Amino acid sequence: MDATDTTTAAHPHHGNALPLPQLVEARLAGDPKLTDGVKSRIREALGGSEDGAGESHPVAGPVYLGKVTVTGFRGVGSEARLNLRPKPGVTLVVGRNGSGKSSIAEAIETLFTGTNAHCAEQRPNRTVRWRNLHRDEQTAVEAKLTVEGDPSPSTLTRTWTGDAFTDSQAVLRRPGHGTVPLEQVGWEQATRTYRPFLSYVDLGNLINGKPSGMYDNIAAILGLDHLNAAARRLTAVKKELDAAVNGEKEKKPLLHAALEDIEHDDRALKALVAMAGMEGKGGGPDYAVLDALIAGVSTADEGRLREARLEAAAEGPDLDRIGAAVDALRHAIADVDDLKGTVAADAHSRAQLLQAALRHNDRHADDTACPVCGTEEVLGREWASRAETQIAALLREADAVREAEAGLRTAMRNLHDLILPPREVPALLSEPWQTWSECRRITEPAELAECALQAAVTLTDACEAVARKAGEELAAMDERWRAVVDLLAEWTRLSRQVAAEKPRRTETNAALGWIRKLTTEIRDLRVDAFAEHTQRIWEKLRRQSSVDLKPVKMHGSERANVRKLIMDVTVDDTEAPALSVMSQGELHSLALSLFLPCAATADSPFGFVVIDDPVQSMDPAKVDGLAQVLDELGRDRQVIVFTHDTRLPHAFRSQGLPVTVLRVERGEKSKVNVTSETDPVKEAIDDAMALARTAGCPDTALRNVLPSLCREALAMAIVEAAWLRRNRTGQSADRLQATIDKTDRLIPLASLALFDDGLVHRDDDVKSRLRTLYGPESATLIRQCQRGAHTDGFLPSDPVAFVRKVEDLAHRIRKQEGNA
Repeated sequence: MDATDTTTAAHPHHGNALPLPQLVEARLAGDPKLTDGVKSRIREALGGSEDGAGESHPVAGPVYLGKVTVTGFRGVGSEARLNLRPKPGVTLVVGRNGSGKSSIAEAIETLFTGTNAHCAEQRPNRTVRWRNLHRDEQTAVEAKLTVEGDPSPSTLTRTWTGDAFTDSQAVLRRPGHGTVPLEQVGWEQATRTYRPFLSYVDLGNLINGKPSGMYDNIAAILGLDHLNAAARRLTAVKKELDAAVNGEKEKKPLLHAALEDIEHDDRALKALVAMAGMEGKGGGPDYAVLDALIAGVSTADEGRLREARLEAAAEGPDLDRIGAAVDALRHAIADVDDLKGTVAADAHSRAQLLQAALRHNDRHADDTACPVCGTEEVLGREWASRAETQIAALLREADAVREAEAGLRTAMRNLHDLILPPREVPALLSEPWQTWSECRRITEPAELAECALQAAVTLTDACEAVARKAGEELAAMDERWRAVVDLLAEWTRLSRQVAAEKPRRTETNAALGWIRKLTTEIRDLRVDAFAEHTQRIWEKLRRQSSVDLKPVKMHGSERANVRKLIMDVTVDDTEAPALSVMSQGELHSLALSLFLPCAATADSPFGFVVIDDPVQSMDPAKVDGLAQVLDELGRDRQVIVFTHDTRLPHAFRSQGLPVTVLRVERGEKSKVNVTSETDPVKEAIDDAMALARTAGCPDTALRNVLPSLCREALAMAIVEAAWLRRNRTGQSADRLQATIDKTDRLIPLASLALFDDGLVHRDDDVKSRLRTLYGPESATLIRQCQRGAHTDGFLPSDPVAFVRKVEDLAHRIRKQEGNA
């Protein structure tokens, strides 16, 4: 859809206008640049997933209000009925403050929306009593609705089931369609987009407050809530996603600095490398390594940390076992030494010598000569037999030596077995471990005992010193690492979250940008579309004001720091901000100029608009203009206006504009009655005639009350004629109203209805004019009615005839018969 299509769809008076949700969906479906993921985000933010939450029973409209019944709601006690004609036209519901009229207006708004401006504007520490004091057992609001095209009226009912204002349910009973909950009718969005309700609170909020609040109020009037709500949802999601990104960015330099401060710790270096990961090649952090570091799992190639742990675990030989083995070796050496030079030792030596000779003889059986002395024939068989016998005897004598030598070998083997170096030796201990290891090569028992003990003591001392220092170093390293590892864990969590949510963040940003761009586009188009209508309304409401309204503009977006409503005006051709130069009445007129075009939007399902107290702060001229504006709106809309200001009904009548007036009165215990207001002149005449025809009526009533009622009828007829003349001549409304307010006699008051200059003429000139226009008796009738206010009064000879003459004169004055 191009811009032309958007303009057409957004124009409030176009017959085929698309409602905003359908317009947005059409634009969304037709945008080829958006991915499916972005479209899904947009639809989700727009509430598309909720559209199918329940069965829908849409009512196209237009819908008009018929009889409204209110029970137990705010200022209304027992059932009150507001009988409206369900068709275009203007109805004024008039009542003094406290009569219950605003309660009825709020009840109608609450019936359709579930809330109202009065309740919604309350501070949290204030409670609105929404149930009536005199009837709190039942609260209900009901309206008969005429839906165009339906054969018979529908009924919309809202009842309260709990103690909270929000504990209410509304259902629509529509002939041929059954009964359905209000939320399934499809009006929820329409009540925000087309806003058929305007309370005095709403009216003030439109043009008061902060620029951002004014922007939001006008945006709601322009029907942008649907898009703005989507933007708020997307902004909330973006804020949540950005929180992780910002947290990761905020913690990363802090983590880098902390790791660099302990860069001698290999875990810190490893963490820095893992954080960098494959960033230069499109990759990310190495989360496996980071997780292992956080969990305390050892990783390969730990450098100094690994060496320090090796040093801290270093242990020397078991000195107790080494000492015992050295002592055993030394004892074995002593045992062997003690046997040296003894008979056992000599026997042992001789046995060894004979054993060696036998072995030689076995190898050289043919050689009988002695290998030592060379004597022949001495090593024969006989010698061998004697030698074996002698060896056996000698060995028995040498057992002690043999046992001592076996013990020495065992002692040396046991000591050698204790000299076992670990699989991995710290570099600082390589030399003492090497010295200790080399003791295994020593075969001389005494040297082994000496060197092994010395090497063991030296190695043990070295291990203790190195382990103690390494333990201190590790403790310091671990303390610094523990201070960093929590930050590392938090950054890793955020980094992983950011990486996982990157597609969602990209889609959300794109969706938010699309929504904001479309909102600005539609906003500007709708502002332009409403500009002509707004200007036309303002021209009627600005009566006697020197303020010219320039086109209203909206600047920025929904972000609080940039959005604002620009309302500029010219005062006597000098530009100025509207809020700084306009009176309260002018500002209210401006707010109505902004609100009413939306209510007149052709694609609204509501054929009615309800306005509460729009007249406040308006001068008489603007009230006249408001009557004209409402009359124009009422030609194709049902307009219901609640007001306590009697000037508005008067403005309709004085300008000859059609209007229905209903009067609201409140009696005891919140009993509210709504009656049709008849012609006020006729009403006064009827009261006077009833008195005149009362049999046996006291002369006092006929002398004072009857003339006073007739005076009231003539006064209202004269004032009405004065306003009609003012409308033709263009006199100042403020000046006319001020003159009326301070004029208490009928003859001077009649001057305003008889002369074009709006001045109070001399009594003789007024009487002469009266006689000329309405006959010689007219001035006398006015004087007689005026006398009713005096103590002596005036007693007509024929009360009925007197009243009829007054009625005829009032009728002629109202019609301005003969008065060009």
